[in-house]
Amino acid sequence: MSNKKNYAVFGLGRYGGAVAKELCANGAEVLAVDIDEEIVNDAVTEIPYCKCADVTDPETIRQLGISNFDVVIITMATNLEASVMSTMLCKEAGVKTVIAKCASEMNCRILEKVGADRVIFPENESGVRLAKNLVSSGFVDILDLSDDASMVELEVRPEWVNKSLLELNLRKKYSINIVAIIENDKVVVNIDPETPLRKEMSLIVIADTAKLAKFR
Repeated sequence: MSNKKNYAVFGLGRYGGAVAKELCANGAEVLAVDIDEEIVNDAVTEIPYCKCADVTDPETIRQLGISNFDVVIITMATNLEASVMSTMLCKEAGVKTVIAKCASEMNCRILEKVGADRVIFPENESGVRLAKNLVSSGFVDILDLSDDASMVELEVRPEWVNKSLLELNLRKKYSINIVAIIENDKVVVNIDPETPLRKEMSLIVIADTAKLAKFR
C-alpha cells in the first residue's frame, strides 16, 4: 500500500500554482482549486486535477472530499476572509495539516487562531521550496544551492540510532556529504565520525538533488 500523501491547493495564483505544479512534478496526488474559471482552464495542462469552486462554502468543501486529503495549502493571502473561512472548514472536515499563506504578521496570528497548523510568508519561502519540503519524506528542510545540488536537514532515522557515521557510511550508500550535526539547537561542524547518532539529532547534508529521491 502506498504511503504517499495527497494534497489540495486552494488558490492558483503565482504562489499556489508553483506549489501545485511542483507537487505534481514530484509524483504527488494534487487537487488544485480556484474560483476563477479562466485560471483553472490555464492550469489544467500542468495540474491534471483542477476544479473551479468556492472553497469558502461548506457544501463545496464536502463535495470536493477535502476530509480525505492529508494536507491542504491555502494560498489566497490577499483575501483574509476567504483564507479564514477555508481554514476553518478544512479543520472542521478533519484535515490533519492545513498550511496557510499570509500577507502580514497579524494575518498569520489570525489564521493560527482559527486552526492553521502552519503559516508562511511567501517572501521567506517560495512555492517550489514548500512543495519540495512537503514531498520529501524525512527532510526537515531543503535549500537549493544550484540546479543540481541541495542542502538538506535530515532527521536521524530509527535504524541509525546508536550507530556512528563511520559505521553507516552514508556517503557511499546515498552519495551525500554530511557537513554538520544539529542537537539541542546547537550546530556542530567539527564532526567526530565515531560518535553514535542519537534520535534527537538531525544531519545537515549536501547532495545531488536527483539522488535525494533515494531517501523517500
